[in-house]
Parts: sequence; structure tokens; C-alpha cells
Amino acid sequence: MANEIFSLLVIIATGWIGFSWGQTASQMPTVRLKDVAQVRGVRSNQLIGYGLVVGLEGTGDSKGALFTVQSIANMLERFGITIPAETLKVKNVAAVMVTAELPPFARAGNRIDVVVSSIGDARSLQGGTLLQTPLRGADGQVYAVAQGPLSIGGFNFGAGASTVQRNHTTVGRIPNGALIEREVPSQFLQADNSLIIQLHQPDFTTAARVVSTIRSAFPSLQARAIDPGTVRVTLDPQGALDPIMLIAQLESLPVVPDITARVVVNERTGTVVVNGEVRIAPVAIAHGGITVRIQTTYEVSQPPPLSQGRTQVVPQTQVDAQEEPARMVYFKEGASVESLVKALNALGVSPRDLIAILQALKAAGALHAEVEVQ
Repeated sequence: MANEIFSLLVIIATGWIGFSWGQTASQMPTVRLKDVAQVRGVRSNQLIGYGLVVGLEGTGDSKGALFTVQSIANMLERFGITIPAETLKVKNVAAVMVTAELPPFARAGNRIDVVVSSIGDARSLQGGTLLQTPLRGADGQVYAVAQGPLSIGGFNFGAGASTVQRNHTTVGRIPNGALIEREVPSQFLQADNSLIIQLHQPDFTTAARVVSTIRSAFPSLQARAIDPGTVRVTLDPQGALDPIMLIAQLESLPVVPDITARVVVNERTGTVVVNGEVRIAPVAIAHGGITVRIQTTYEVSQPPPLSQGRTQVVPQTQVDAQEEPARMVYFKEGASVESLVKALNALGVSPRDLIAILQALKAAGALHAEVEVQ
């Protein structure tokens, strides 16, 4: 019995506890294959570039941002205007980094959104316009060119020592602000006339279920799991099946993904997320609280009449400690997350208490789940 009893005494704190739990394995929702996997070769690529935002109303970089001053001087020199960098004033200009994501199968002439972020000491990008900025991939090649007015979704106004700001004003977006100039070759059909399906979360059980579903829907196809995260589907060597039509049908196949029992704790926000696969071993939890209140009051001490004494302020400190009676809950073997949540809520535990309880349960071997602290 001693191995089954576990008690814990924690200090009472205040806060909010958020719970989210899933369903049992037999009640797991069915999702489309495209929601848990993707076809190898169908992927996006990240682009990045350095540019200048002009037209700011005195909220740009200061002279301390030397790269901004030098960038303006270099730009003007390309237009045939040579001016010493040290004579330039850049308060209406800001140096920025421009990022974008090149989607798969994007063609030259298509447009994509870009995000513009200040890298200097500019106070706001409101009202600015991004000058033509080449966007490069990891190979150093230019794949798109961005230009246009920014939308920051907020404002920043001030006068004297008073300012009013809404949202983040040093980051903005340009919808359809980049024009694709170079295409990225995408090859989703392998050399042996097969498709490779990659799971977002590699898992043996999920991979086996994907193979079983594909074989049931397409008996003529050869589907085999290479590893927990990869499934190979071999097409007809004669090319009777259209790969595009086949992928569209595969993506709509219903699959029941498997999940690992996990508890995710965010100490900063006091949020605890527990999925439905978590199980509790026979264990008892005792939770009590100690509240210590310290109060200091100041009283004035007056000397007797006609004495040589002085008036003084004397602090009076009172210490009051109260201990709540311990409350205990007992979990039987195989208790679910629902019973855990109800019991801990009945105890009135705070987020800090709950984190300590979960970690102690894991250390005691009574919590059959992974505990991830963010």
C-alpha cells in the first residue's frame, strides 16, 4: 500500500488552469490523409532579401544605423547620383529584411505575399513603400522581386512624451507584393514510377493504418511502409493511372492517426494540455495549502509633554499563518484524463501546483505519459 500512496504539499497560488483533452483510441476522429501526410517533392521554399522602405514620416532609422546610410548612398550611386554617405539624413528611410515563402509549383509571373521587418532603430514603418528588393533562396539565386506599399495593421502616433500605439508597427506585409521570376523544379514522381508519402508525425501505428487504407481502396497498387514516417506507393508500370488523379484520391482517404500519451505544460501562461491517451496508475494525491499573511502598520509615538523626546514613527508587524486541511483523492488503475481533470479541479489546484503534481506523478511512475514543459 505504501507504494500506491503519494502525497504532496504545495503552497497556494493564484492563476488560471486550462485543460484540453482528446478522446480514447476507439473514439479518435478520422482525418484525411492529406491532413497527416504529404507527397515527397511537394514542398515550399523560403526566400529572403534586404531592402529599403521609403516615405516614412520621420520614423525611419537614425544616423546610428550605418548600414541604412550606406545602402542609400549605394542606391543613389546606381542612379548616377554620388553623395557622401555622412551627409545623408535617413529619418524617412528604414532598412528592412524581406521574407517570403515560395509555394510548390509556383510559376513565373505569379505573385506571393511578403513580410517586411525593420532591422534598424526605426520607430514605425507606417505609410512606407518597399523599394524593389530581390528575394534569394538558399542557393543564392534570385527567385522573386518584391516591391510595394506596406500594410502594418496598426498605428503609432506621439507628441512630446505621450505616444499611442496599436499592434507592432515595425513589421508589415505586402499582399501579392512579390513577383516570381524563377521557377523551382518540383518532381513528385520517383524514378521507379512510385510516390513517396511522408507523415507529418512519424509513427509505426499510423504508417501501418495508412498502408492498410491504401490497399483497401486501391487493391491494384503496391503500398508498403519503408519506415514509421514514409510510405511508398508504386504505380502501374504501364502508366494506366494518372498520377495527379491518383494523388487527389489518395489525399481524400480517411485515416485514423495514432497519438502518444503526452502532457504539455506552459509555465508562463499556466496552460496544461493533456491528450486522451494519458492513463494514471493507482495513486493517491494529497493537496493542502499554507497561506502566510504579513501586514505592517505604522504608528506615531508622541513623547510626554515638556519632555526632551522626539516624535517617531514606529512600525508594527503582524504575521498570520493559516493552514488548510489536506484533501486527498485516489485514482484507481487505468484512470482516464477526464477523471484526473475533475479531481484536480475539485482540489482547487493552481497552475503552479498542477505542474508540480504532474511532474511528481511522472517521477513516481504513476503518470503513463510524456511530460513536456514549455
